Amino acid sequence: MTLIWILSATVLVSVISLVGALTIWFNKKIFDKILILIVGFAAGTLIGSAFLHLLPEAMEHAKSEQVFLYALIGFTLFFVMERYFHWRHCHEGACDIHAFTYLNLIGDGVHNFADGLIIAASFVTDFRLGVVATVAVILHEVPQEMGDFAILLYGGFTRSKALLFNFLCSLAAILGAITGYALSNIAGNVSIFLISFTAGGFIYIAASDLIPELHRQKNPKRANIALVTFIFGLLFMALAKWGLNGFIR
Repeated sequence: MTLIWILSATVLVSVISLVGALTIWFNKKIFDKILILIVGFAAGTLIGSAFLHLLPEAMEHAKSEQVFLYALIGFTLFFVMERYFHWRHCHEGACDIHAFTYLNLIGDGVHNFADGLIIAASFVTDFRLGVVATVAVILHEVPQEMGDFAILLYGGFTRSKALLFNFLCSLAAILGAITGYALSNIAGNVSIFLISFTAGGFIYIAASDLIPELHRQKNPKRANIALVTFIFGLLFMALAKWGLNGFIR
């Protein structure tokens, strides 16, 4: 039964990635105009997820020096990967698809795998703890998946391709859950590294790719609104954390 609950929880979390399908209600012309605003929201959710959810969660189970070292490794490796992707796909001219989309898919996949590990380890420990962990993942996944979908679109993916790849990345949670159930004794240690590593990657993507895109906006009104959506993304992740704390109490 424990494995059934674990798989059910991670399947539910994976389905959340389809939240991007809501954008089909937007007219393409209108959506293109507001996309940069959604990118601002995406940058806010990535930064908020890293500083309000991932790093604090890792530091509950490991020393801060260890956590920040893993985050620094993630930040640096994402920088190296972006240089590779940029050279591999863009060395002959402009990119059809920006390198940061691939980084976001990698970061999201690692993040989802870590979520699966956490859910599995929680259910193995106690059913109620598993439920709390699942709710925690859902609370921060909803806004983040919306942001991830926007990043893929802004980077050059079509809506259908962005939806597909976002969903495929979300399936890493199921793989992480199965791995965590099979290796429950060491899942906690592995998840600490993956959570910290992902935080470093998210900080890199937001600070090095998305926020500079906001600065490039020539329309002052749209640039200012994008700043507001960035702050809204931060607040959304903060509210998700406070909501979780209220649920636990």
